[in-house]
Parts: sequence; structure tokens; C-alpha cells
Amino acid sequence: MNVTILGGGIGGLTTALSLHAAGISCRVYEAVSEIRPLGVGINLLPHSVRELSELGLLPALERMGIRTQEVVYATKRGEMVWREPRGEFAGYRWPQFSVHRGHLQMMLLDAVKERLGDNAVFTGHEAIDITQDAGSATVHFKPRDGVTPAPVSGDAVIASDGIHSTIRGLFYPDEGPPKWSRRILWRGTTIGRPFLTGASMVLAGHAWQKWVTYPISNLEDGTQLINWIAERTFEATTMHAPEDWSRPGKLEDFLPAFEDWNFPWMPVPDIVRGAQKIYEYPMSDRDAVSSWIFGRVALLGDAAHAMYPIGSNGASQAVLDARQLAYELASRDNIDEALAAYDALRRPATAKLLELTRAEGPDAILKVVEERAPDGFDDLDKIVPPAEREAFAARYKNAAGFDREALNGKPSLAPPKRKQ
Repeated sequence: MNVTILGGGIGGLTTALSLHAAGISCRVYEAVSEIRPLGVGINLLPHSVRELSELGLLPALERMGIRTQEVVYATKRGEMVWREPRGEFAGYRWPQFSVHRGHLQMMLLDAVKERLGDNAVFTGHEAIDITQDAGSATVHFKPRDGVTPAPVSGDAVIASDGIHSTIRGLFYPDEGPPKWSRRILWRGTTIGRPFLTGASMVLAGHAWQKWVTYPISNLEDGTQLINWIAERTFEATTMHAPEDWSRPGKLEDFLPAFEDWNFPWMPVPDIVRGAQKIYEYPMSDRDAVSSWIFGRVALLGDAAHAMYPIGSNGASQAVLDARQLAYELASRDNIDEALAAYDALRRPATAKLLELTRAEGPDAILKVVEERAPDGFDDLDKIVPPAEREAFAARYKNAAGFDREALNGKPSLAPPKRKQ
């Protein structure tokens, strides 16, 4: 079996490592001419860390990131609403990591080249079409610098080419652009002193104005590289800007709205002003679709289920896609049946998660508190009883696939290697 992977992001590279571990031949084709460590911070939840650990990547995650100890929900005044442990601190068999997205991608790229060889990843190959015949699929690429890369054929094609997936567009030509939530995110990283436990993830505010922050690496002088997100909701009904990590953000566009968010345990304005760079982009997603499989072509990651960055699940779900796909292809003799099984398992699960992120996921607790006590509170239990707060967290964990007992007892997705 020979598999063609389109996209050298987290989903595509994890797919390559997973297929290789299962004894399946594959190559990765990336549109850009050079893969660089773009982006800012992301979280890897225990269910995805488990899968990366089974690929032998836990030591690398340890070196690059921080084991998240807790998640904290707070009001716009810094009042604690909900606080719970995360990862192994909550009884999971695997940790949760906060890492730099670009560093994670480069670690995966290095692992692919080390295990599959330097010729396993081809850059400068932008896929524009796929043709199929009985039992194979051929990818056609866009000309670059006057030269058209040769078409590539394989037993299956995995399209992990992002929220603007060209391949998804071939099969859903009338879908249109991603759906904007009317929210703009300003993101950055700042070197600063540790806050709370030194490994805490904080979400503060409410649905239409939110602050998210967590450290992504420890520095030698005792400071940390702190990832942060300032989010605001707007009334406009048109797309504000393209989804582009490189779009620069301006302090005057958002900092005045957060100027008085100076919590006793976190100086929000100071963190923002200390940023090395600020990026701006709209929070967008895509509707769930009826199938990810089109003959020998399968969608994966954001190409399949782009969703809001709520609940720390974007990268994690791409990792789960990759592992499930490799498991099905390695465990079945029929490729079409394997792809169908992957679709049947992963598509409904991510569709449910998509709806939950649109409903704020676990962050919905902040909206409830703001609506019931916009001017603050003396007794949180009278505003939102403990059982109701617990229910918000539990509902999302169940849907996202990281309920503790279910995950700890779940069978491994590491299949026996296929015979070539």
C-alpha cells in the first residue's frame, strides 16, 4: 500500500508517522516552498498526548513544552469561577501539554525525516486536482516558477491541507469560504513571570470578550514564554480578514477594551504590551459535511472539521484523525472499507464537537456567570451551583473524547505492522 498525504502541518505529519509505524508506505506533499515554525501556542489534551506518546514522541514534548497542571475560569474582574486539574494531575494516564505550534510542527517534521527519510517530504507541491481510476488516485500540482511538478499516484490520498482545503473544495464546490463567528482574535507571546501554579491555563471574561493565556516554555532565568489570546466580538457580518498567521495586529484595535483587566494574580495589559509580536485573525469554522471519503480520497484535520479554538481541541483532533486512519488502514485488507470505517468513527464525533464549540464548549460557564452577575458576586454558589459548574466541564470532556475513565481504559490504536 502506498499513501499520498497532502499537507505538512500537524495532521499530515502525524499521519505520516502513524502510517510508517504501521508499516504503510507514504509521502507528504506540502504547498509552501519552506516549512517554517509559524503560529503561537496550542494545547495537546491527554487523548492526543497518548497517541503521540505511542509514536515515541513524549520525550520531545517534554523538552519543548509545559505539562499543564490546571485550567482556571475567571470573570473579567479576575474572580475565580471554576478551577480543575488537568492531565496527570487530574488522574489521566497521560499529561496535557502547552506548546508552541510551530515548534511542535518542526518536531514532527524532524521525526518524519528521521524515520521515513529525507525524501519523504516534498515542499513546493500545491495540489490543485485529483483524478481517480479503479484502485488508485493521482494528485496534480500547480506550476511553480514555470515548472509543473509531476503527478503523483497512490492507493489513497489523504487531504490535510487546512481550513482552505483545495481538495475539500473539489468535492464541495458550492461550500464557499469559512464561516466567520464575528470574533477577532489577537494573539501573541510575551516573556514574563510565572502566574498561579506556573503551569496554569486561564480563561477569563465572557463570550463576547475573552482573555486566554498559558505558558508554553520555561526559560533559564526563571521567566516563561507566555502565550495569550485577546478575543472580541463585532457586529459586522462580513469576513474581517483572511485566516493568516502573518497578519500583524495593532494594540489600539483591542488593548483599550482590556486596559482595566488588571487581576491581582495577572496583569493583563502588561502582558499584552510585552508581546514580541501580535497577530490578528478572525475566528472561523466550517459546517460539518456528509462525508470525508470520495473514492480513494479522505479528508483529515482542518480540511475535514475546522472548528473554533475553544476547548483546546483543534490540533488534538487532527492527531486523533491520523491515528484512527492509520489503524483502520493497517487493520483491514480492503482500503475502501478502511476509509469508510475511519469516516464512520471520526466524522460524527467531530461534528458533535463542532456544535459544542459553537455553543462555547466548556467556556459557556463564563457566559452564564456574566449574564447572572454582570457586576460581580459575593457567593458564587448562589449564582452557579457547584453541580452546574461541574456539568459544563463534564459534558465537553465526554464529547471531546477525553473523559478520564473512558480514555484511561480505551484500547490502543497501535496496530500490528502490515506486511508489505
